[in-house]
Amino acid sequence: MSALVFAGCSFGSTGAEPDLPPQVDVAFPDDTVTELQDAVTSAMGTSGSSGAIVGVWAPWSGSWIAGLGTQRPDGGGDVKADQTFRAGKVTRPMTCDALYGAASAGKVKLDDPVTEYVSGVPDLSEITLLELCDGTSGIGSYADQLYGSWLSNPERDWDPRYLASFGLGEPRTTTPGDAYKDSDAGYVLLGLALERATGLSAADLLRTYVTGPLGLAATSLSDLPSSGSLHGGQSMTNADGVLDCAAPRDLTDVSSSSGYTDAGVVTDIRDLGRYVQALASGSLVDDKKRFAHALPVSADAPSWYTADGGALIAGSLIGQFGRVPGYLTAAFADPETGLTVAVVLNNSAGDGHVAEYLAWQLAAIASKAPAAKGETAPEAGLPWTAEQFGEAIASLAVCTPPASE
Repeated sequence: MSALVFAGCSFGSTGAEPDLPPQVDVAFPDDTVTELQDAVTSAMGTSGSSGAIVGVWAPWSGSWIAGLGTQRPDGGGDVKADQTFRAGKVTRPMTCDALYGAASAGKVKLDDPVTEYVSGVPDLSEITLLELCDGTSGIGSYADQLYGSWLSNPERDWDPRYLASFGLGEPRTTTPGDAYKDSDAGYVLLGLALERATGLSAADLLRTYVTGPLGLAATSLSDLPSSGSLHGGQSMTNADGVLDCAAPRDLTDVSSSSGYTDAGVVTDIRDLGRYVQALASGSLVDDKKRFAHALPVSADAPSWYTADGGALIAGSLIGQFGRVPGYLTAAFADPETGLTVAVVLNNSAGDGHVAEYLAWQLAAIASKAPAAKGETAPEAGLPWTAEQFGEAIASLAVCTPPASE
């Protein structure tokens, strides 16, 4: 298979290329674009988002990259497809990429105990760096405990050890290596360990092992640029106890330190799509076992939904999703067909699964797109329909679109 090149895009010289089918250089048929756009605008309405940025690539059929809506509910300018935003938990597999890169360079071993690099943390001697990456450490999370503080003090600089302490304080209900458990504190600890082992800052780690090799010029572990970014906000409850979707709190300037190596990266939609393609196709990590031991995301998760290597595996798609102050983000790619979806919504009042479900809905629509002239559509499909996840998004509505008069 040859490297996929985004239609209408060019990239600088890179050391790694996603190994996927070549992208046909045409737009999707109008009917497909209409379906995709309707799905995004519907999710915007139910999540209270005034804007969204989306990229969908089906190598055999076409592509669609667009900014939809406005920066704020009252205007503020149209959303542009090239604006930057927070990548959220897509940071997690990037941190794992850095782990594998550092291991390949002889800086660490995957089965090194966390305590070899991070001191002063209790009861971690049985937990390895790889278990932090895979989400099987059993360590808890801090986001729910600190989210209110991020909203009230968005520009505060957070110490990663302080963040991790909230997750470490939660009771552990699983033995390391036995089960998947969502743990933002685990990825923060992994970042701290890699900093100590390599002598590089977390930002330089990702630059060395991820964004540099892939030529991701818009992607970094940093705060959002002061200009050229998608405005992010969150609807808050008003004095009457009702969510005010017309005037979300501005959270564009939340410090990236609140996410660090779990959710601190900023990016744009083309970089996000390119990264998740590299993740799915294994172009950054030369380890065939990275996704070979995937575990159920939860006890009641469908059989096709698992986790491994810092990523989530949904059917044939590999990627990640999440909610950070101001944004709901998701990105997934199919390593065989090259089908790729990346999306961000600019209101974090709702459930992070809205972005995930929207990505899966868009993937289902694009998977049915007809082949362009001279191309052949893949036979493999997805274990869900666009309608199923359209309904799932509607069930998570926090804002009701105004009824038409």
